[in-house]
Amino acid sequence: MEIRELESKEEMLDNYTILTEVYPSLTLEQYSKELDDMLAHNYGQIGIYNGDNCLGITGYWIGTKLWCGKYIELDNVVISKKHRSKGVGKTLFNYMQIKAKEEDCTMIALDSYSDNFKAHKFFYAQGFIPRGFHFINILNKLGIR
Repeated sequence: MEIRELESKEEMLDNYTILTEVYPSLTLEQYSKELDDMLAHNYGQIGIYNGDNCLGITGYWIGTKLWCGKYIELDNVVISKKHRSKGVGKTLFNYMQIKAKEEDCTMIALDSYSDNFKAHKFFYAQGFIPRGFHFINILNKLGIR
């Protein structure tokens, strides 16, 4: 397995199909437009590969908040269904932990839907704990995937 920091929008677009495993309604056009917005605001993406085959990806944001200082937030961690439970996620999370330490972050954060129990089990195994709630007020239901 090889980990790559995806540095261009084109590299990120190449992995569109893996995101459709989690977001089947996501179109390539939507993804392209959203990447334009995200890349302008400190978004990055890491992929894990076997040759040219992308096994998994995670987006990330580096930010600073008053309560925790500098942090990395993982965004859309997706491991291809056919490559789950094979160490891909663990390898990706280990890499992100090293990256967070290199960036002098105090923590790694992520959001997960409350009913995503398989992912929660994995996150606990990686040392993550739930610390609070992420409250939302949906203003446009059609905009949520």
